[in-house]
Amino acid sequence: MHARAAIVAGVLLVALAGGLILFVGLPRWYGSRPATPVAAAGTPTGPPATTPSAPPARKITATLFYVSDDGMALVGAQREVAFGATVPEQARAIVDAQIASAPPLVSAIPAETKLRDVFVTDRGDAFVDLSTEVSTKHPGGSLDEIFTVYTIVNALTVNLPAITRVQILIDGKEVDTLAGHVDLRHPLAKSLEWVTHDSH
Repeated sequence: MHARAAIVAGVLLVALAGGLILFVGLPRWYGSRPATPVAAAGTPTGPPATTPSAPPARKITATLFYVSDDGMALVGAQREVAFGATVPEQARAIVDAQIASAPPLVSAIPAETKLRDVFVTDRGDAFVDLSTEVSTKHPGGSLDEIFTVYTIVNALTVNLPAITRVQILIDGKEVDTLAGHVDLRHPLAKSLEWVTHDSH
């Protein structure tokens, strides 16, 4: 009987010791583990994802042309223009920038004008296809027409050595003039006759 009682007492003692270890040690073990945040849907969440910022668009510096304060000449102005990987792409970027409004500078190109396309031949001739507004919205007058034409011609030939002459098209077609004065039936070479010193 004594032996049996001793065995029962030993088993109870072991069970009591095991329960004490679980009661004291288990909460400590759980408390020491780092908590993992859980989203509402039940999926563990980490730190917020960061979206890499896009690199800034590449630019070049080009000389564009605007009407002088007295309205009697063109002035060159240095402007940042989007980079084009090919000559036609760069030509389109330059003409787009030349057409765009740039206050307080005054453009010789009617504000409603849109660039349709630019084509460049192996001989260095560029064909600039503009919307009809370049003609229908033009104020007229020989000097204003000269400024409009040579703003475009000079912007391309000054900035792109690969382009030596420029012909202006309207809606994809050859035209005689914009407003009755400057012959546009053939490509025109650069002319700085009406350009004064750089401005801005």
